[in-house]
Amino acid sequence: MKVRPDEERRDVVVVTGAGGMGIAVARRLGNGRSLLLADASGPGLDRAVTALADEGYAVRGMVTDVTDREAVRKLAESAAGEGRVAAVVHTAGVSPATGPAKAIIEVNLLGTAHVIDAFETVATRGTSLVVISSMAGHVASLSREQEAALATTPTEDLLGLDVVTAIGDDAQTAYIVTKRANHVRVQAAALAWNLRGARVNSLSPGVIATAMSKAEAASPSGAHMMEMLEASGSGRTGTPGEIADAVAFLTGPESSYITGTDLLVDGGQAAWLRCHFRPR
Repeated sequence: MKVRPDEERRDVVVVTGAGGMGIAVARRLGNGRSLLLADASGPGLDRAVTALADEGYAVRGMVTDVTDREAVRKLAESAAGEGRVAAVVHTAGVSPATGPAKAIIEVNLLGTAHVIDAFETVATRGTSLVVISSMAGHVASLSREQEAALATTPTEDLLGLDVVTAIGDDAQTAYIVTKRANHVRVQAAALAWNLRGARVNSLSPGVIATAMSKAEAASPSGAHMMEMLEASGSGRTGTPGEIADAVAFLTGPESSYITGTDLLVDGGQAAWLRCHFRPR
């Protein structure tokens, strides 16, 4: 019996960011699905796609700058053109060790808003978006008014908010504020996604063994970061595989009643900071 073309269409998984976490997530979710991997770096993306294809995944890459609204819209449309978008995992991001405040704001804040907006338009029943944020967002000190503005301001106006322009060139503050913005942006988006039968959540890793975390450890603030990790009692960094497992839960049927919230995967670091940390 001949198989009709529409029966050949697989569910689609989209992963933005071809770094350590992105590749781990792609491997965890890509079995038996069409895998669309996006990254701003063409050479890095090509290497990741080749590695995954060699392992048997049905994967293709699409160079995408998440700070470009039109590029993200094209990514969403391309994904929907391949089949039902089952999962979107947004891992692309910039840390203080890998970029200046301007890049952190544009990628982590604006880029995340673009992904939430664009994929809402192609989400259908069962679609799940997971935004990779950071436990740093849990230590932000923002007012209710500032958080409300970050959550609900139209995407095209985000960079003009007072809470954003006040960051200036402080990369550390930019990272903390933008990661908290991820949390509240996801909360605000949950209603629209619910009305489509879809879900949106964020996931906040602690220190994970990736190239980005290695760059952070080697930065001026790295010693302090590692001291906090040790003091929290976890005694180790997390692995990309552990993040991928958490993402699999948030995109799977076991979490079908979970949306509009954040999952901490940080070895207890945020809890230690809240309850036990004493500034010197």
